[in-house]
Amino acid sequence: MRTALTIAGSDPTGGAGIQADLQVFRAHGVHGAAVITALTVQDTERVHQSLPAFPNVVLDQVRAVIRDLTLHAVKIGMLATDDIARHLLVALGELPAEVPIVLDPVLAASDGTSLLERRAWGTLGELMPRCTLVTPNLLEAEQLTGVETTNREGAERAARMLVDDFGAPAVLLKGGHRDGAPDDLLALRTSSETRPELHWLEGKRIDSGPVHGTGCALSAAIAAELASGADLPAAVESSRRFVASAITQSHAPGKGARFLGFA
Repeated sequence: MRTALTIAGSDPTGGAGIQADLQVFRAHGVHGAAVITALTVQDTERVHQSLPAFPNVVLDQVRAVIRDLTLHAVKIGMLATDDIARHLLVALGELPAEVPIVLDPVLAASDGTSLLERRAWGTLGELMPRCTLVTPNLLEAEQLTGVETTNREGAERAARMLVDDFGAPAVLLKGGHRDGAPDDLLALRTSSETRPELHWLEGKRIDSGPVHGTGCALSAAIAAELASGADLPAAVESSRRFVASAITQSHAPGKGARFLGFA
């Protein structure tokens, strides 16, 4: 069985974070290992508190997993603090270069609660060149680049900046927060001497109401697909279909947002 590692925060509701990543890995037939970067106090309506792990403990967890398990992919989610992000940079230096890494640059919860301190945003830029794919949503891309992403021209400019200036080999700019069709934009670096290739991926709005954990699930699904040997464009397309199906099967276990269904 292939193995993927998720490095992210814990969501006690099970709708996002580590718990959701492990559900996605299982749905893809991939064994999931997990390193927790933060505990959160949250319910289906909002995040009440975030409690970062000790950075050295995160580093030791990742090192222990790398030394023992044969990893086929890594997914990175919530990092909480700059110290954790910098310790992770050290840990990833010990990971075999051929292991694909998917970075979901989680800056804040959907209710606006910060999940990554501001001074860590620059460290995300140091992580990006080591990754295979970076998967920001529109707001995250806008905050990281300073480029407005409300229209296609702005989204393309932000995606190019994340590739050209931040060094990401590939970027999947998620369009779910856009008014109208939730089309995604895949930017791929094909050569250091040319501009990244841009591919708009058509999306269909599913009228289900707010659904928790879609970003976590998409990046985890891509990591699982890469772990199983898919190439990046195929992994992205398969994962987008997986999340769309999970949204159609979503359910409401609490008073707030719906959860994805993986049946």
